[in-house]
Parts: sequence; C-alpha cells; structure tokens
Amino acid sequence: MSDTALSHGRILTGIQPTGEIHLGNYVGALKPFMASVDAAKDCFIFIADYHALNMVRDRAHLKDATYKIAATYLALGLDQKKVAFYRQSDVSEIFELTTILSAITPKGLMNRAHAYKAAVDRNTALGKQGADLDDGINMGLYTYPILMAADMLIADADIIPVGKDQIQHVEMARDIAGSFNHLFGETLVLPTYKVQEGGTSIPGLDGQKMSKSYNNTIPLFDQPNRRKKLIMKIITDSKLPEESKDPDQSTIFQLYTQFASADEIQEMRQAFEQGGMGYGEAKKRLAVAVDRELEAPTEAYHEWLANPAELDAVLEEGAARAGAIAKETIGRVREAIGIVSR
Repeated sequence: MSDTALSHGRILTGIQPTGEIHLGNYVGALKPFMASVDAAKDCFIFIADYHALNMVRDRAHLKDATYKIAATYLALGLDQKKVAFYRQSDVSEIFELTTILSAITPKGLMNRAHAYKAAVDRNTALGKQGADLDDGINMGLYTYPILMAADMLIADADIIPVGKDQIQHVEMARDIAGSFNHLFGETLVLPTYKVQEGGTSIPGLDGQKMSKSYNNTIPLFDQPNRRKKLIMKIITDSKLPEESKDPDQSTIFQLYTQFASADEIQEMRQAFEQGGMGYGEAKKRLAVAVDRELEAPTEAYHEWLANPAELDAVLEEGAARAGAIAKETIGRVREAIGIVSR
C-alpha cells in the first residue's frame, strides 16, 4: 500500500499494556509505525487495556503498564494534533459494538483464530483430550477477534498496520463486518491491512528473537548504564579479536545496524570480516549508538511518567476525539439493527 493510499485513509493500531517496551518492540513495530503516521490522513492509537485482561491479573501492574505505554508513544514524538491517542476502556461504544457483533459471528470463525488454535495445540501436545483441550482458555481469549474487530470498526478505520503474523486479525474483522453489512445493509467500513515495511525482528541477549517470553530483552528506556550492562551480556562465540567473524550471524552487528550510521555499520562489518575488533569493543560501540538515538526520548519518557495527570489529560482528549467517531458509528449500527438510540 502506497503513501498516497495512506494519505486518504484513517490508520488505527493498538498495543496491549502487558509489559515493558523493549528494543525489539521499538525496531520491529514502534519505529516503522511512527514513520507511517506522517503519511496518514489521521490516526487512531489505543491502549488495549481490556485485551490485556486475558493475561494481566494485577491491578497495579495494569495501571502502571498503561502509563508506560502512553509515556512511550509521547516520548517518541507522537503528534497529538494528528493522532487520537486513547485508552480502549474510555470508549464505551467499543463494547456495545462487541456485543452486537457477537450475535452475528459464527463460532466456527472463532475456532480458527490463531491464538485459540495455538492454545489447543499446546494442550494437545501435553496429552490432554476432550474438554481438557480448552484447559486454561478463557472466553476473553476465545472471543478476542470480535473485540479486535470492534476496535477497528468503531473507528471507521481504513488501514491497519500489522506484522505478517497479524493479518488474520484484519481478515476476521472484514469477515465479521461483511456479515453485518449483508444482514443489515452497508453500515460498517471494511478495513484493510498494511504489512509494516521496515519492521524487522531483532535478536535478544541470547540470539533468539527478542521477547519477554524468552527473558532476553533490553528495555527501551532503561538508564544508560543499566542498558550497557545488558548489552555487555549478549552471548557470543569464543572467537578472538583478530579472528574473522560473520557479521550477519552476530547479534551485536544485527542490533548495531538499527542504530548506527551507514559509515559506522560498514566500518564494523569490515572489522568483523577482516579481523581486528573484539566482541567487547563491538558491544561498547553498540551501547554508544543506542544511547545516542534514545537519549532525548528517554529523558522525555521519564518526565511524562512522573506526571500521570498529564498522561490522563492526553488520553482523555484522545478518547473524546475517538468517541465522537464511535458515537456516529454506533448510531448507524443501532439504526441498522432496529434499536432506537436515546
């Protein structure tokens, strides 16, 4: 999808407040998404706090994580004039639409959702049978595609930026909206997806994909000295500084390419391939490059986080803007199904 298409559409994305943002999130999703905002007509970004309830059971954690997500986007330069930035929980129309869509969504569609199938597969691998195949699966997880569809459809969203593994979310929303429109007339806007360009998966401390699940992350807005300590823990092989190394197989080099200049990247590549740079020196250079890019956002992040009232004000303003669109959408939906609006 071209920038021209983006300029004529509303883009929407959401992020769950389930944990601390790390460098992998930044490089793979946040950085390319923030770039796409500039090309869009307008943009909705929501903190998916109700989705997070499927995993988060701690009140303090959910509240803290929500503020951290808000501070992260604002620290990275989110344009508050162009973007409606809000908490999912502050737009009540989302949940009314979820109820309506639940009444017309086939159960079979939910059975095909990747997250549900993955949970069933895990139980199967454990040797469970029959009713036990649904062990540990709550209704929030099972029906999450309907809530996700409501998130998109309530906003009249045109474009949903996604990773390749998230395309099904948008396809299901289109299926559900299409069924509604078939039953009640053209009412809901069918969104389309845009696979984020430039986004990439980066390795963590142990060489696997950086993920909270693997406990191998580097927090995005950690203090520089703590971030450097983590970088120095990146696992490497035992090659000596003078030995040739394959930069494309190096976690250090792969991370470095995301933060260093073209000249710096080329210099490290040559030093790796020709010999002459040890892993310790490479890690120090990586720490410097990361700090250079994140110094100002890190300072802004901690300033925002220290002022939750200001974060609330930003999110409430965004909810008012999103809510105005949501009211129009739910009004059309109510009229279509024959429920009189108050």
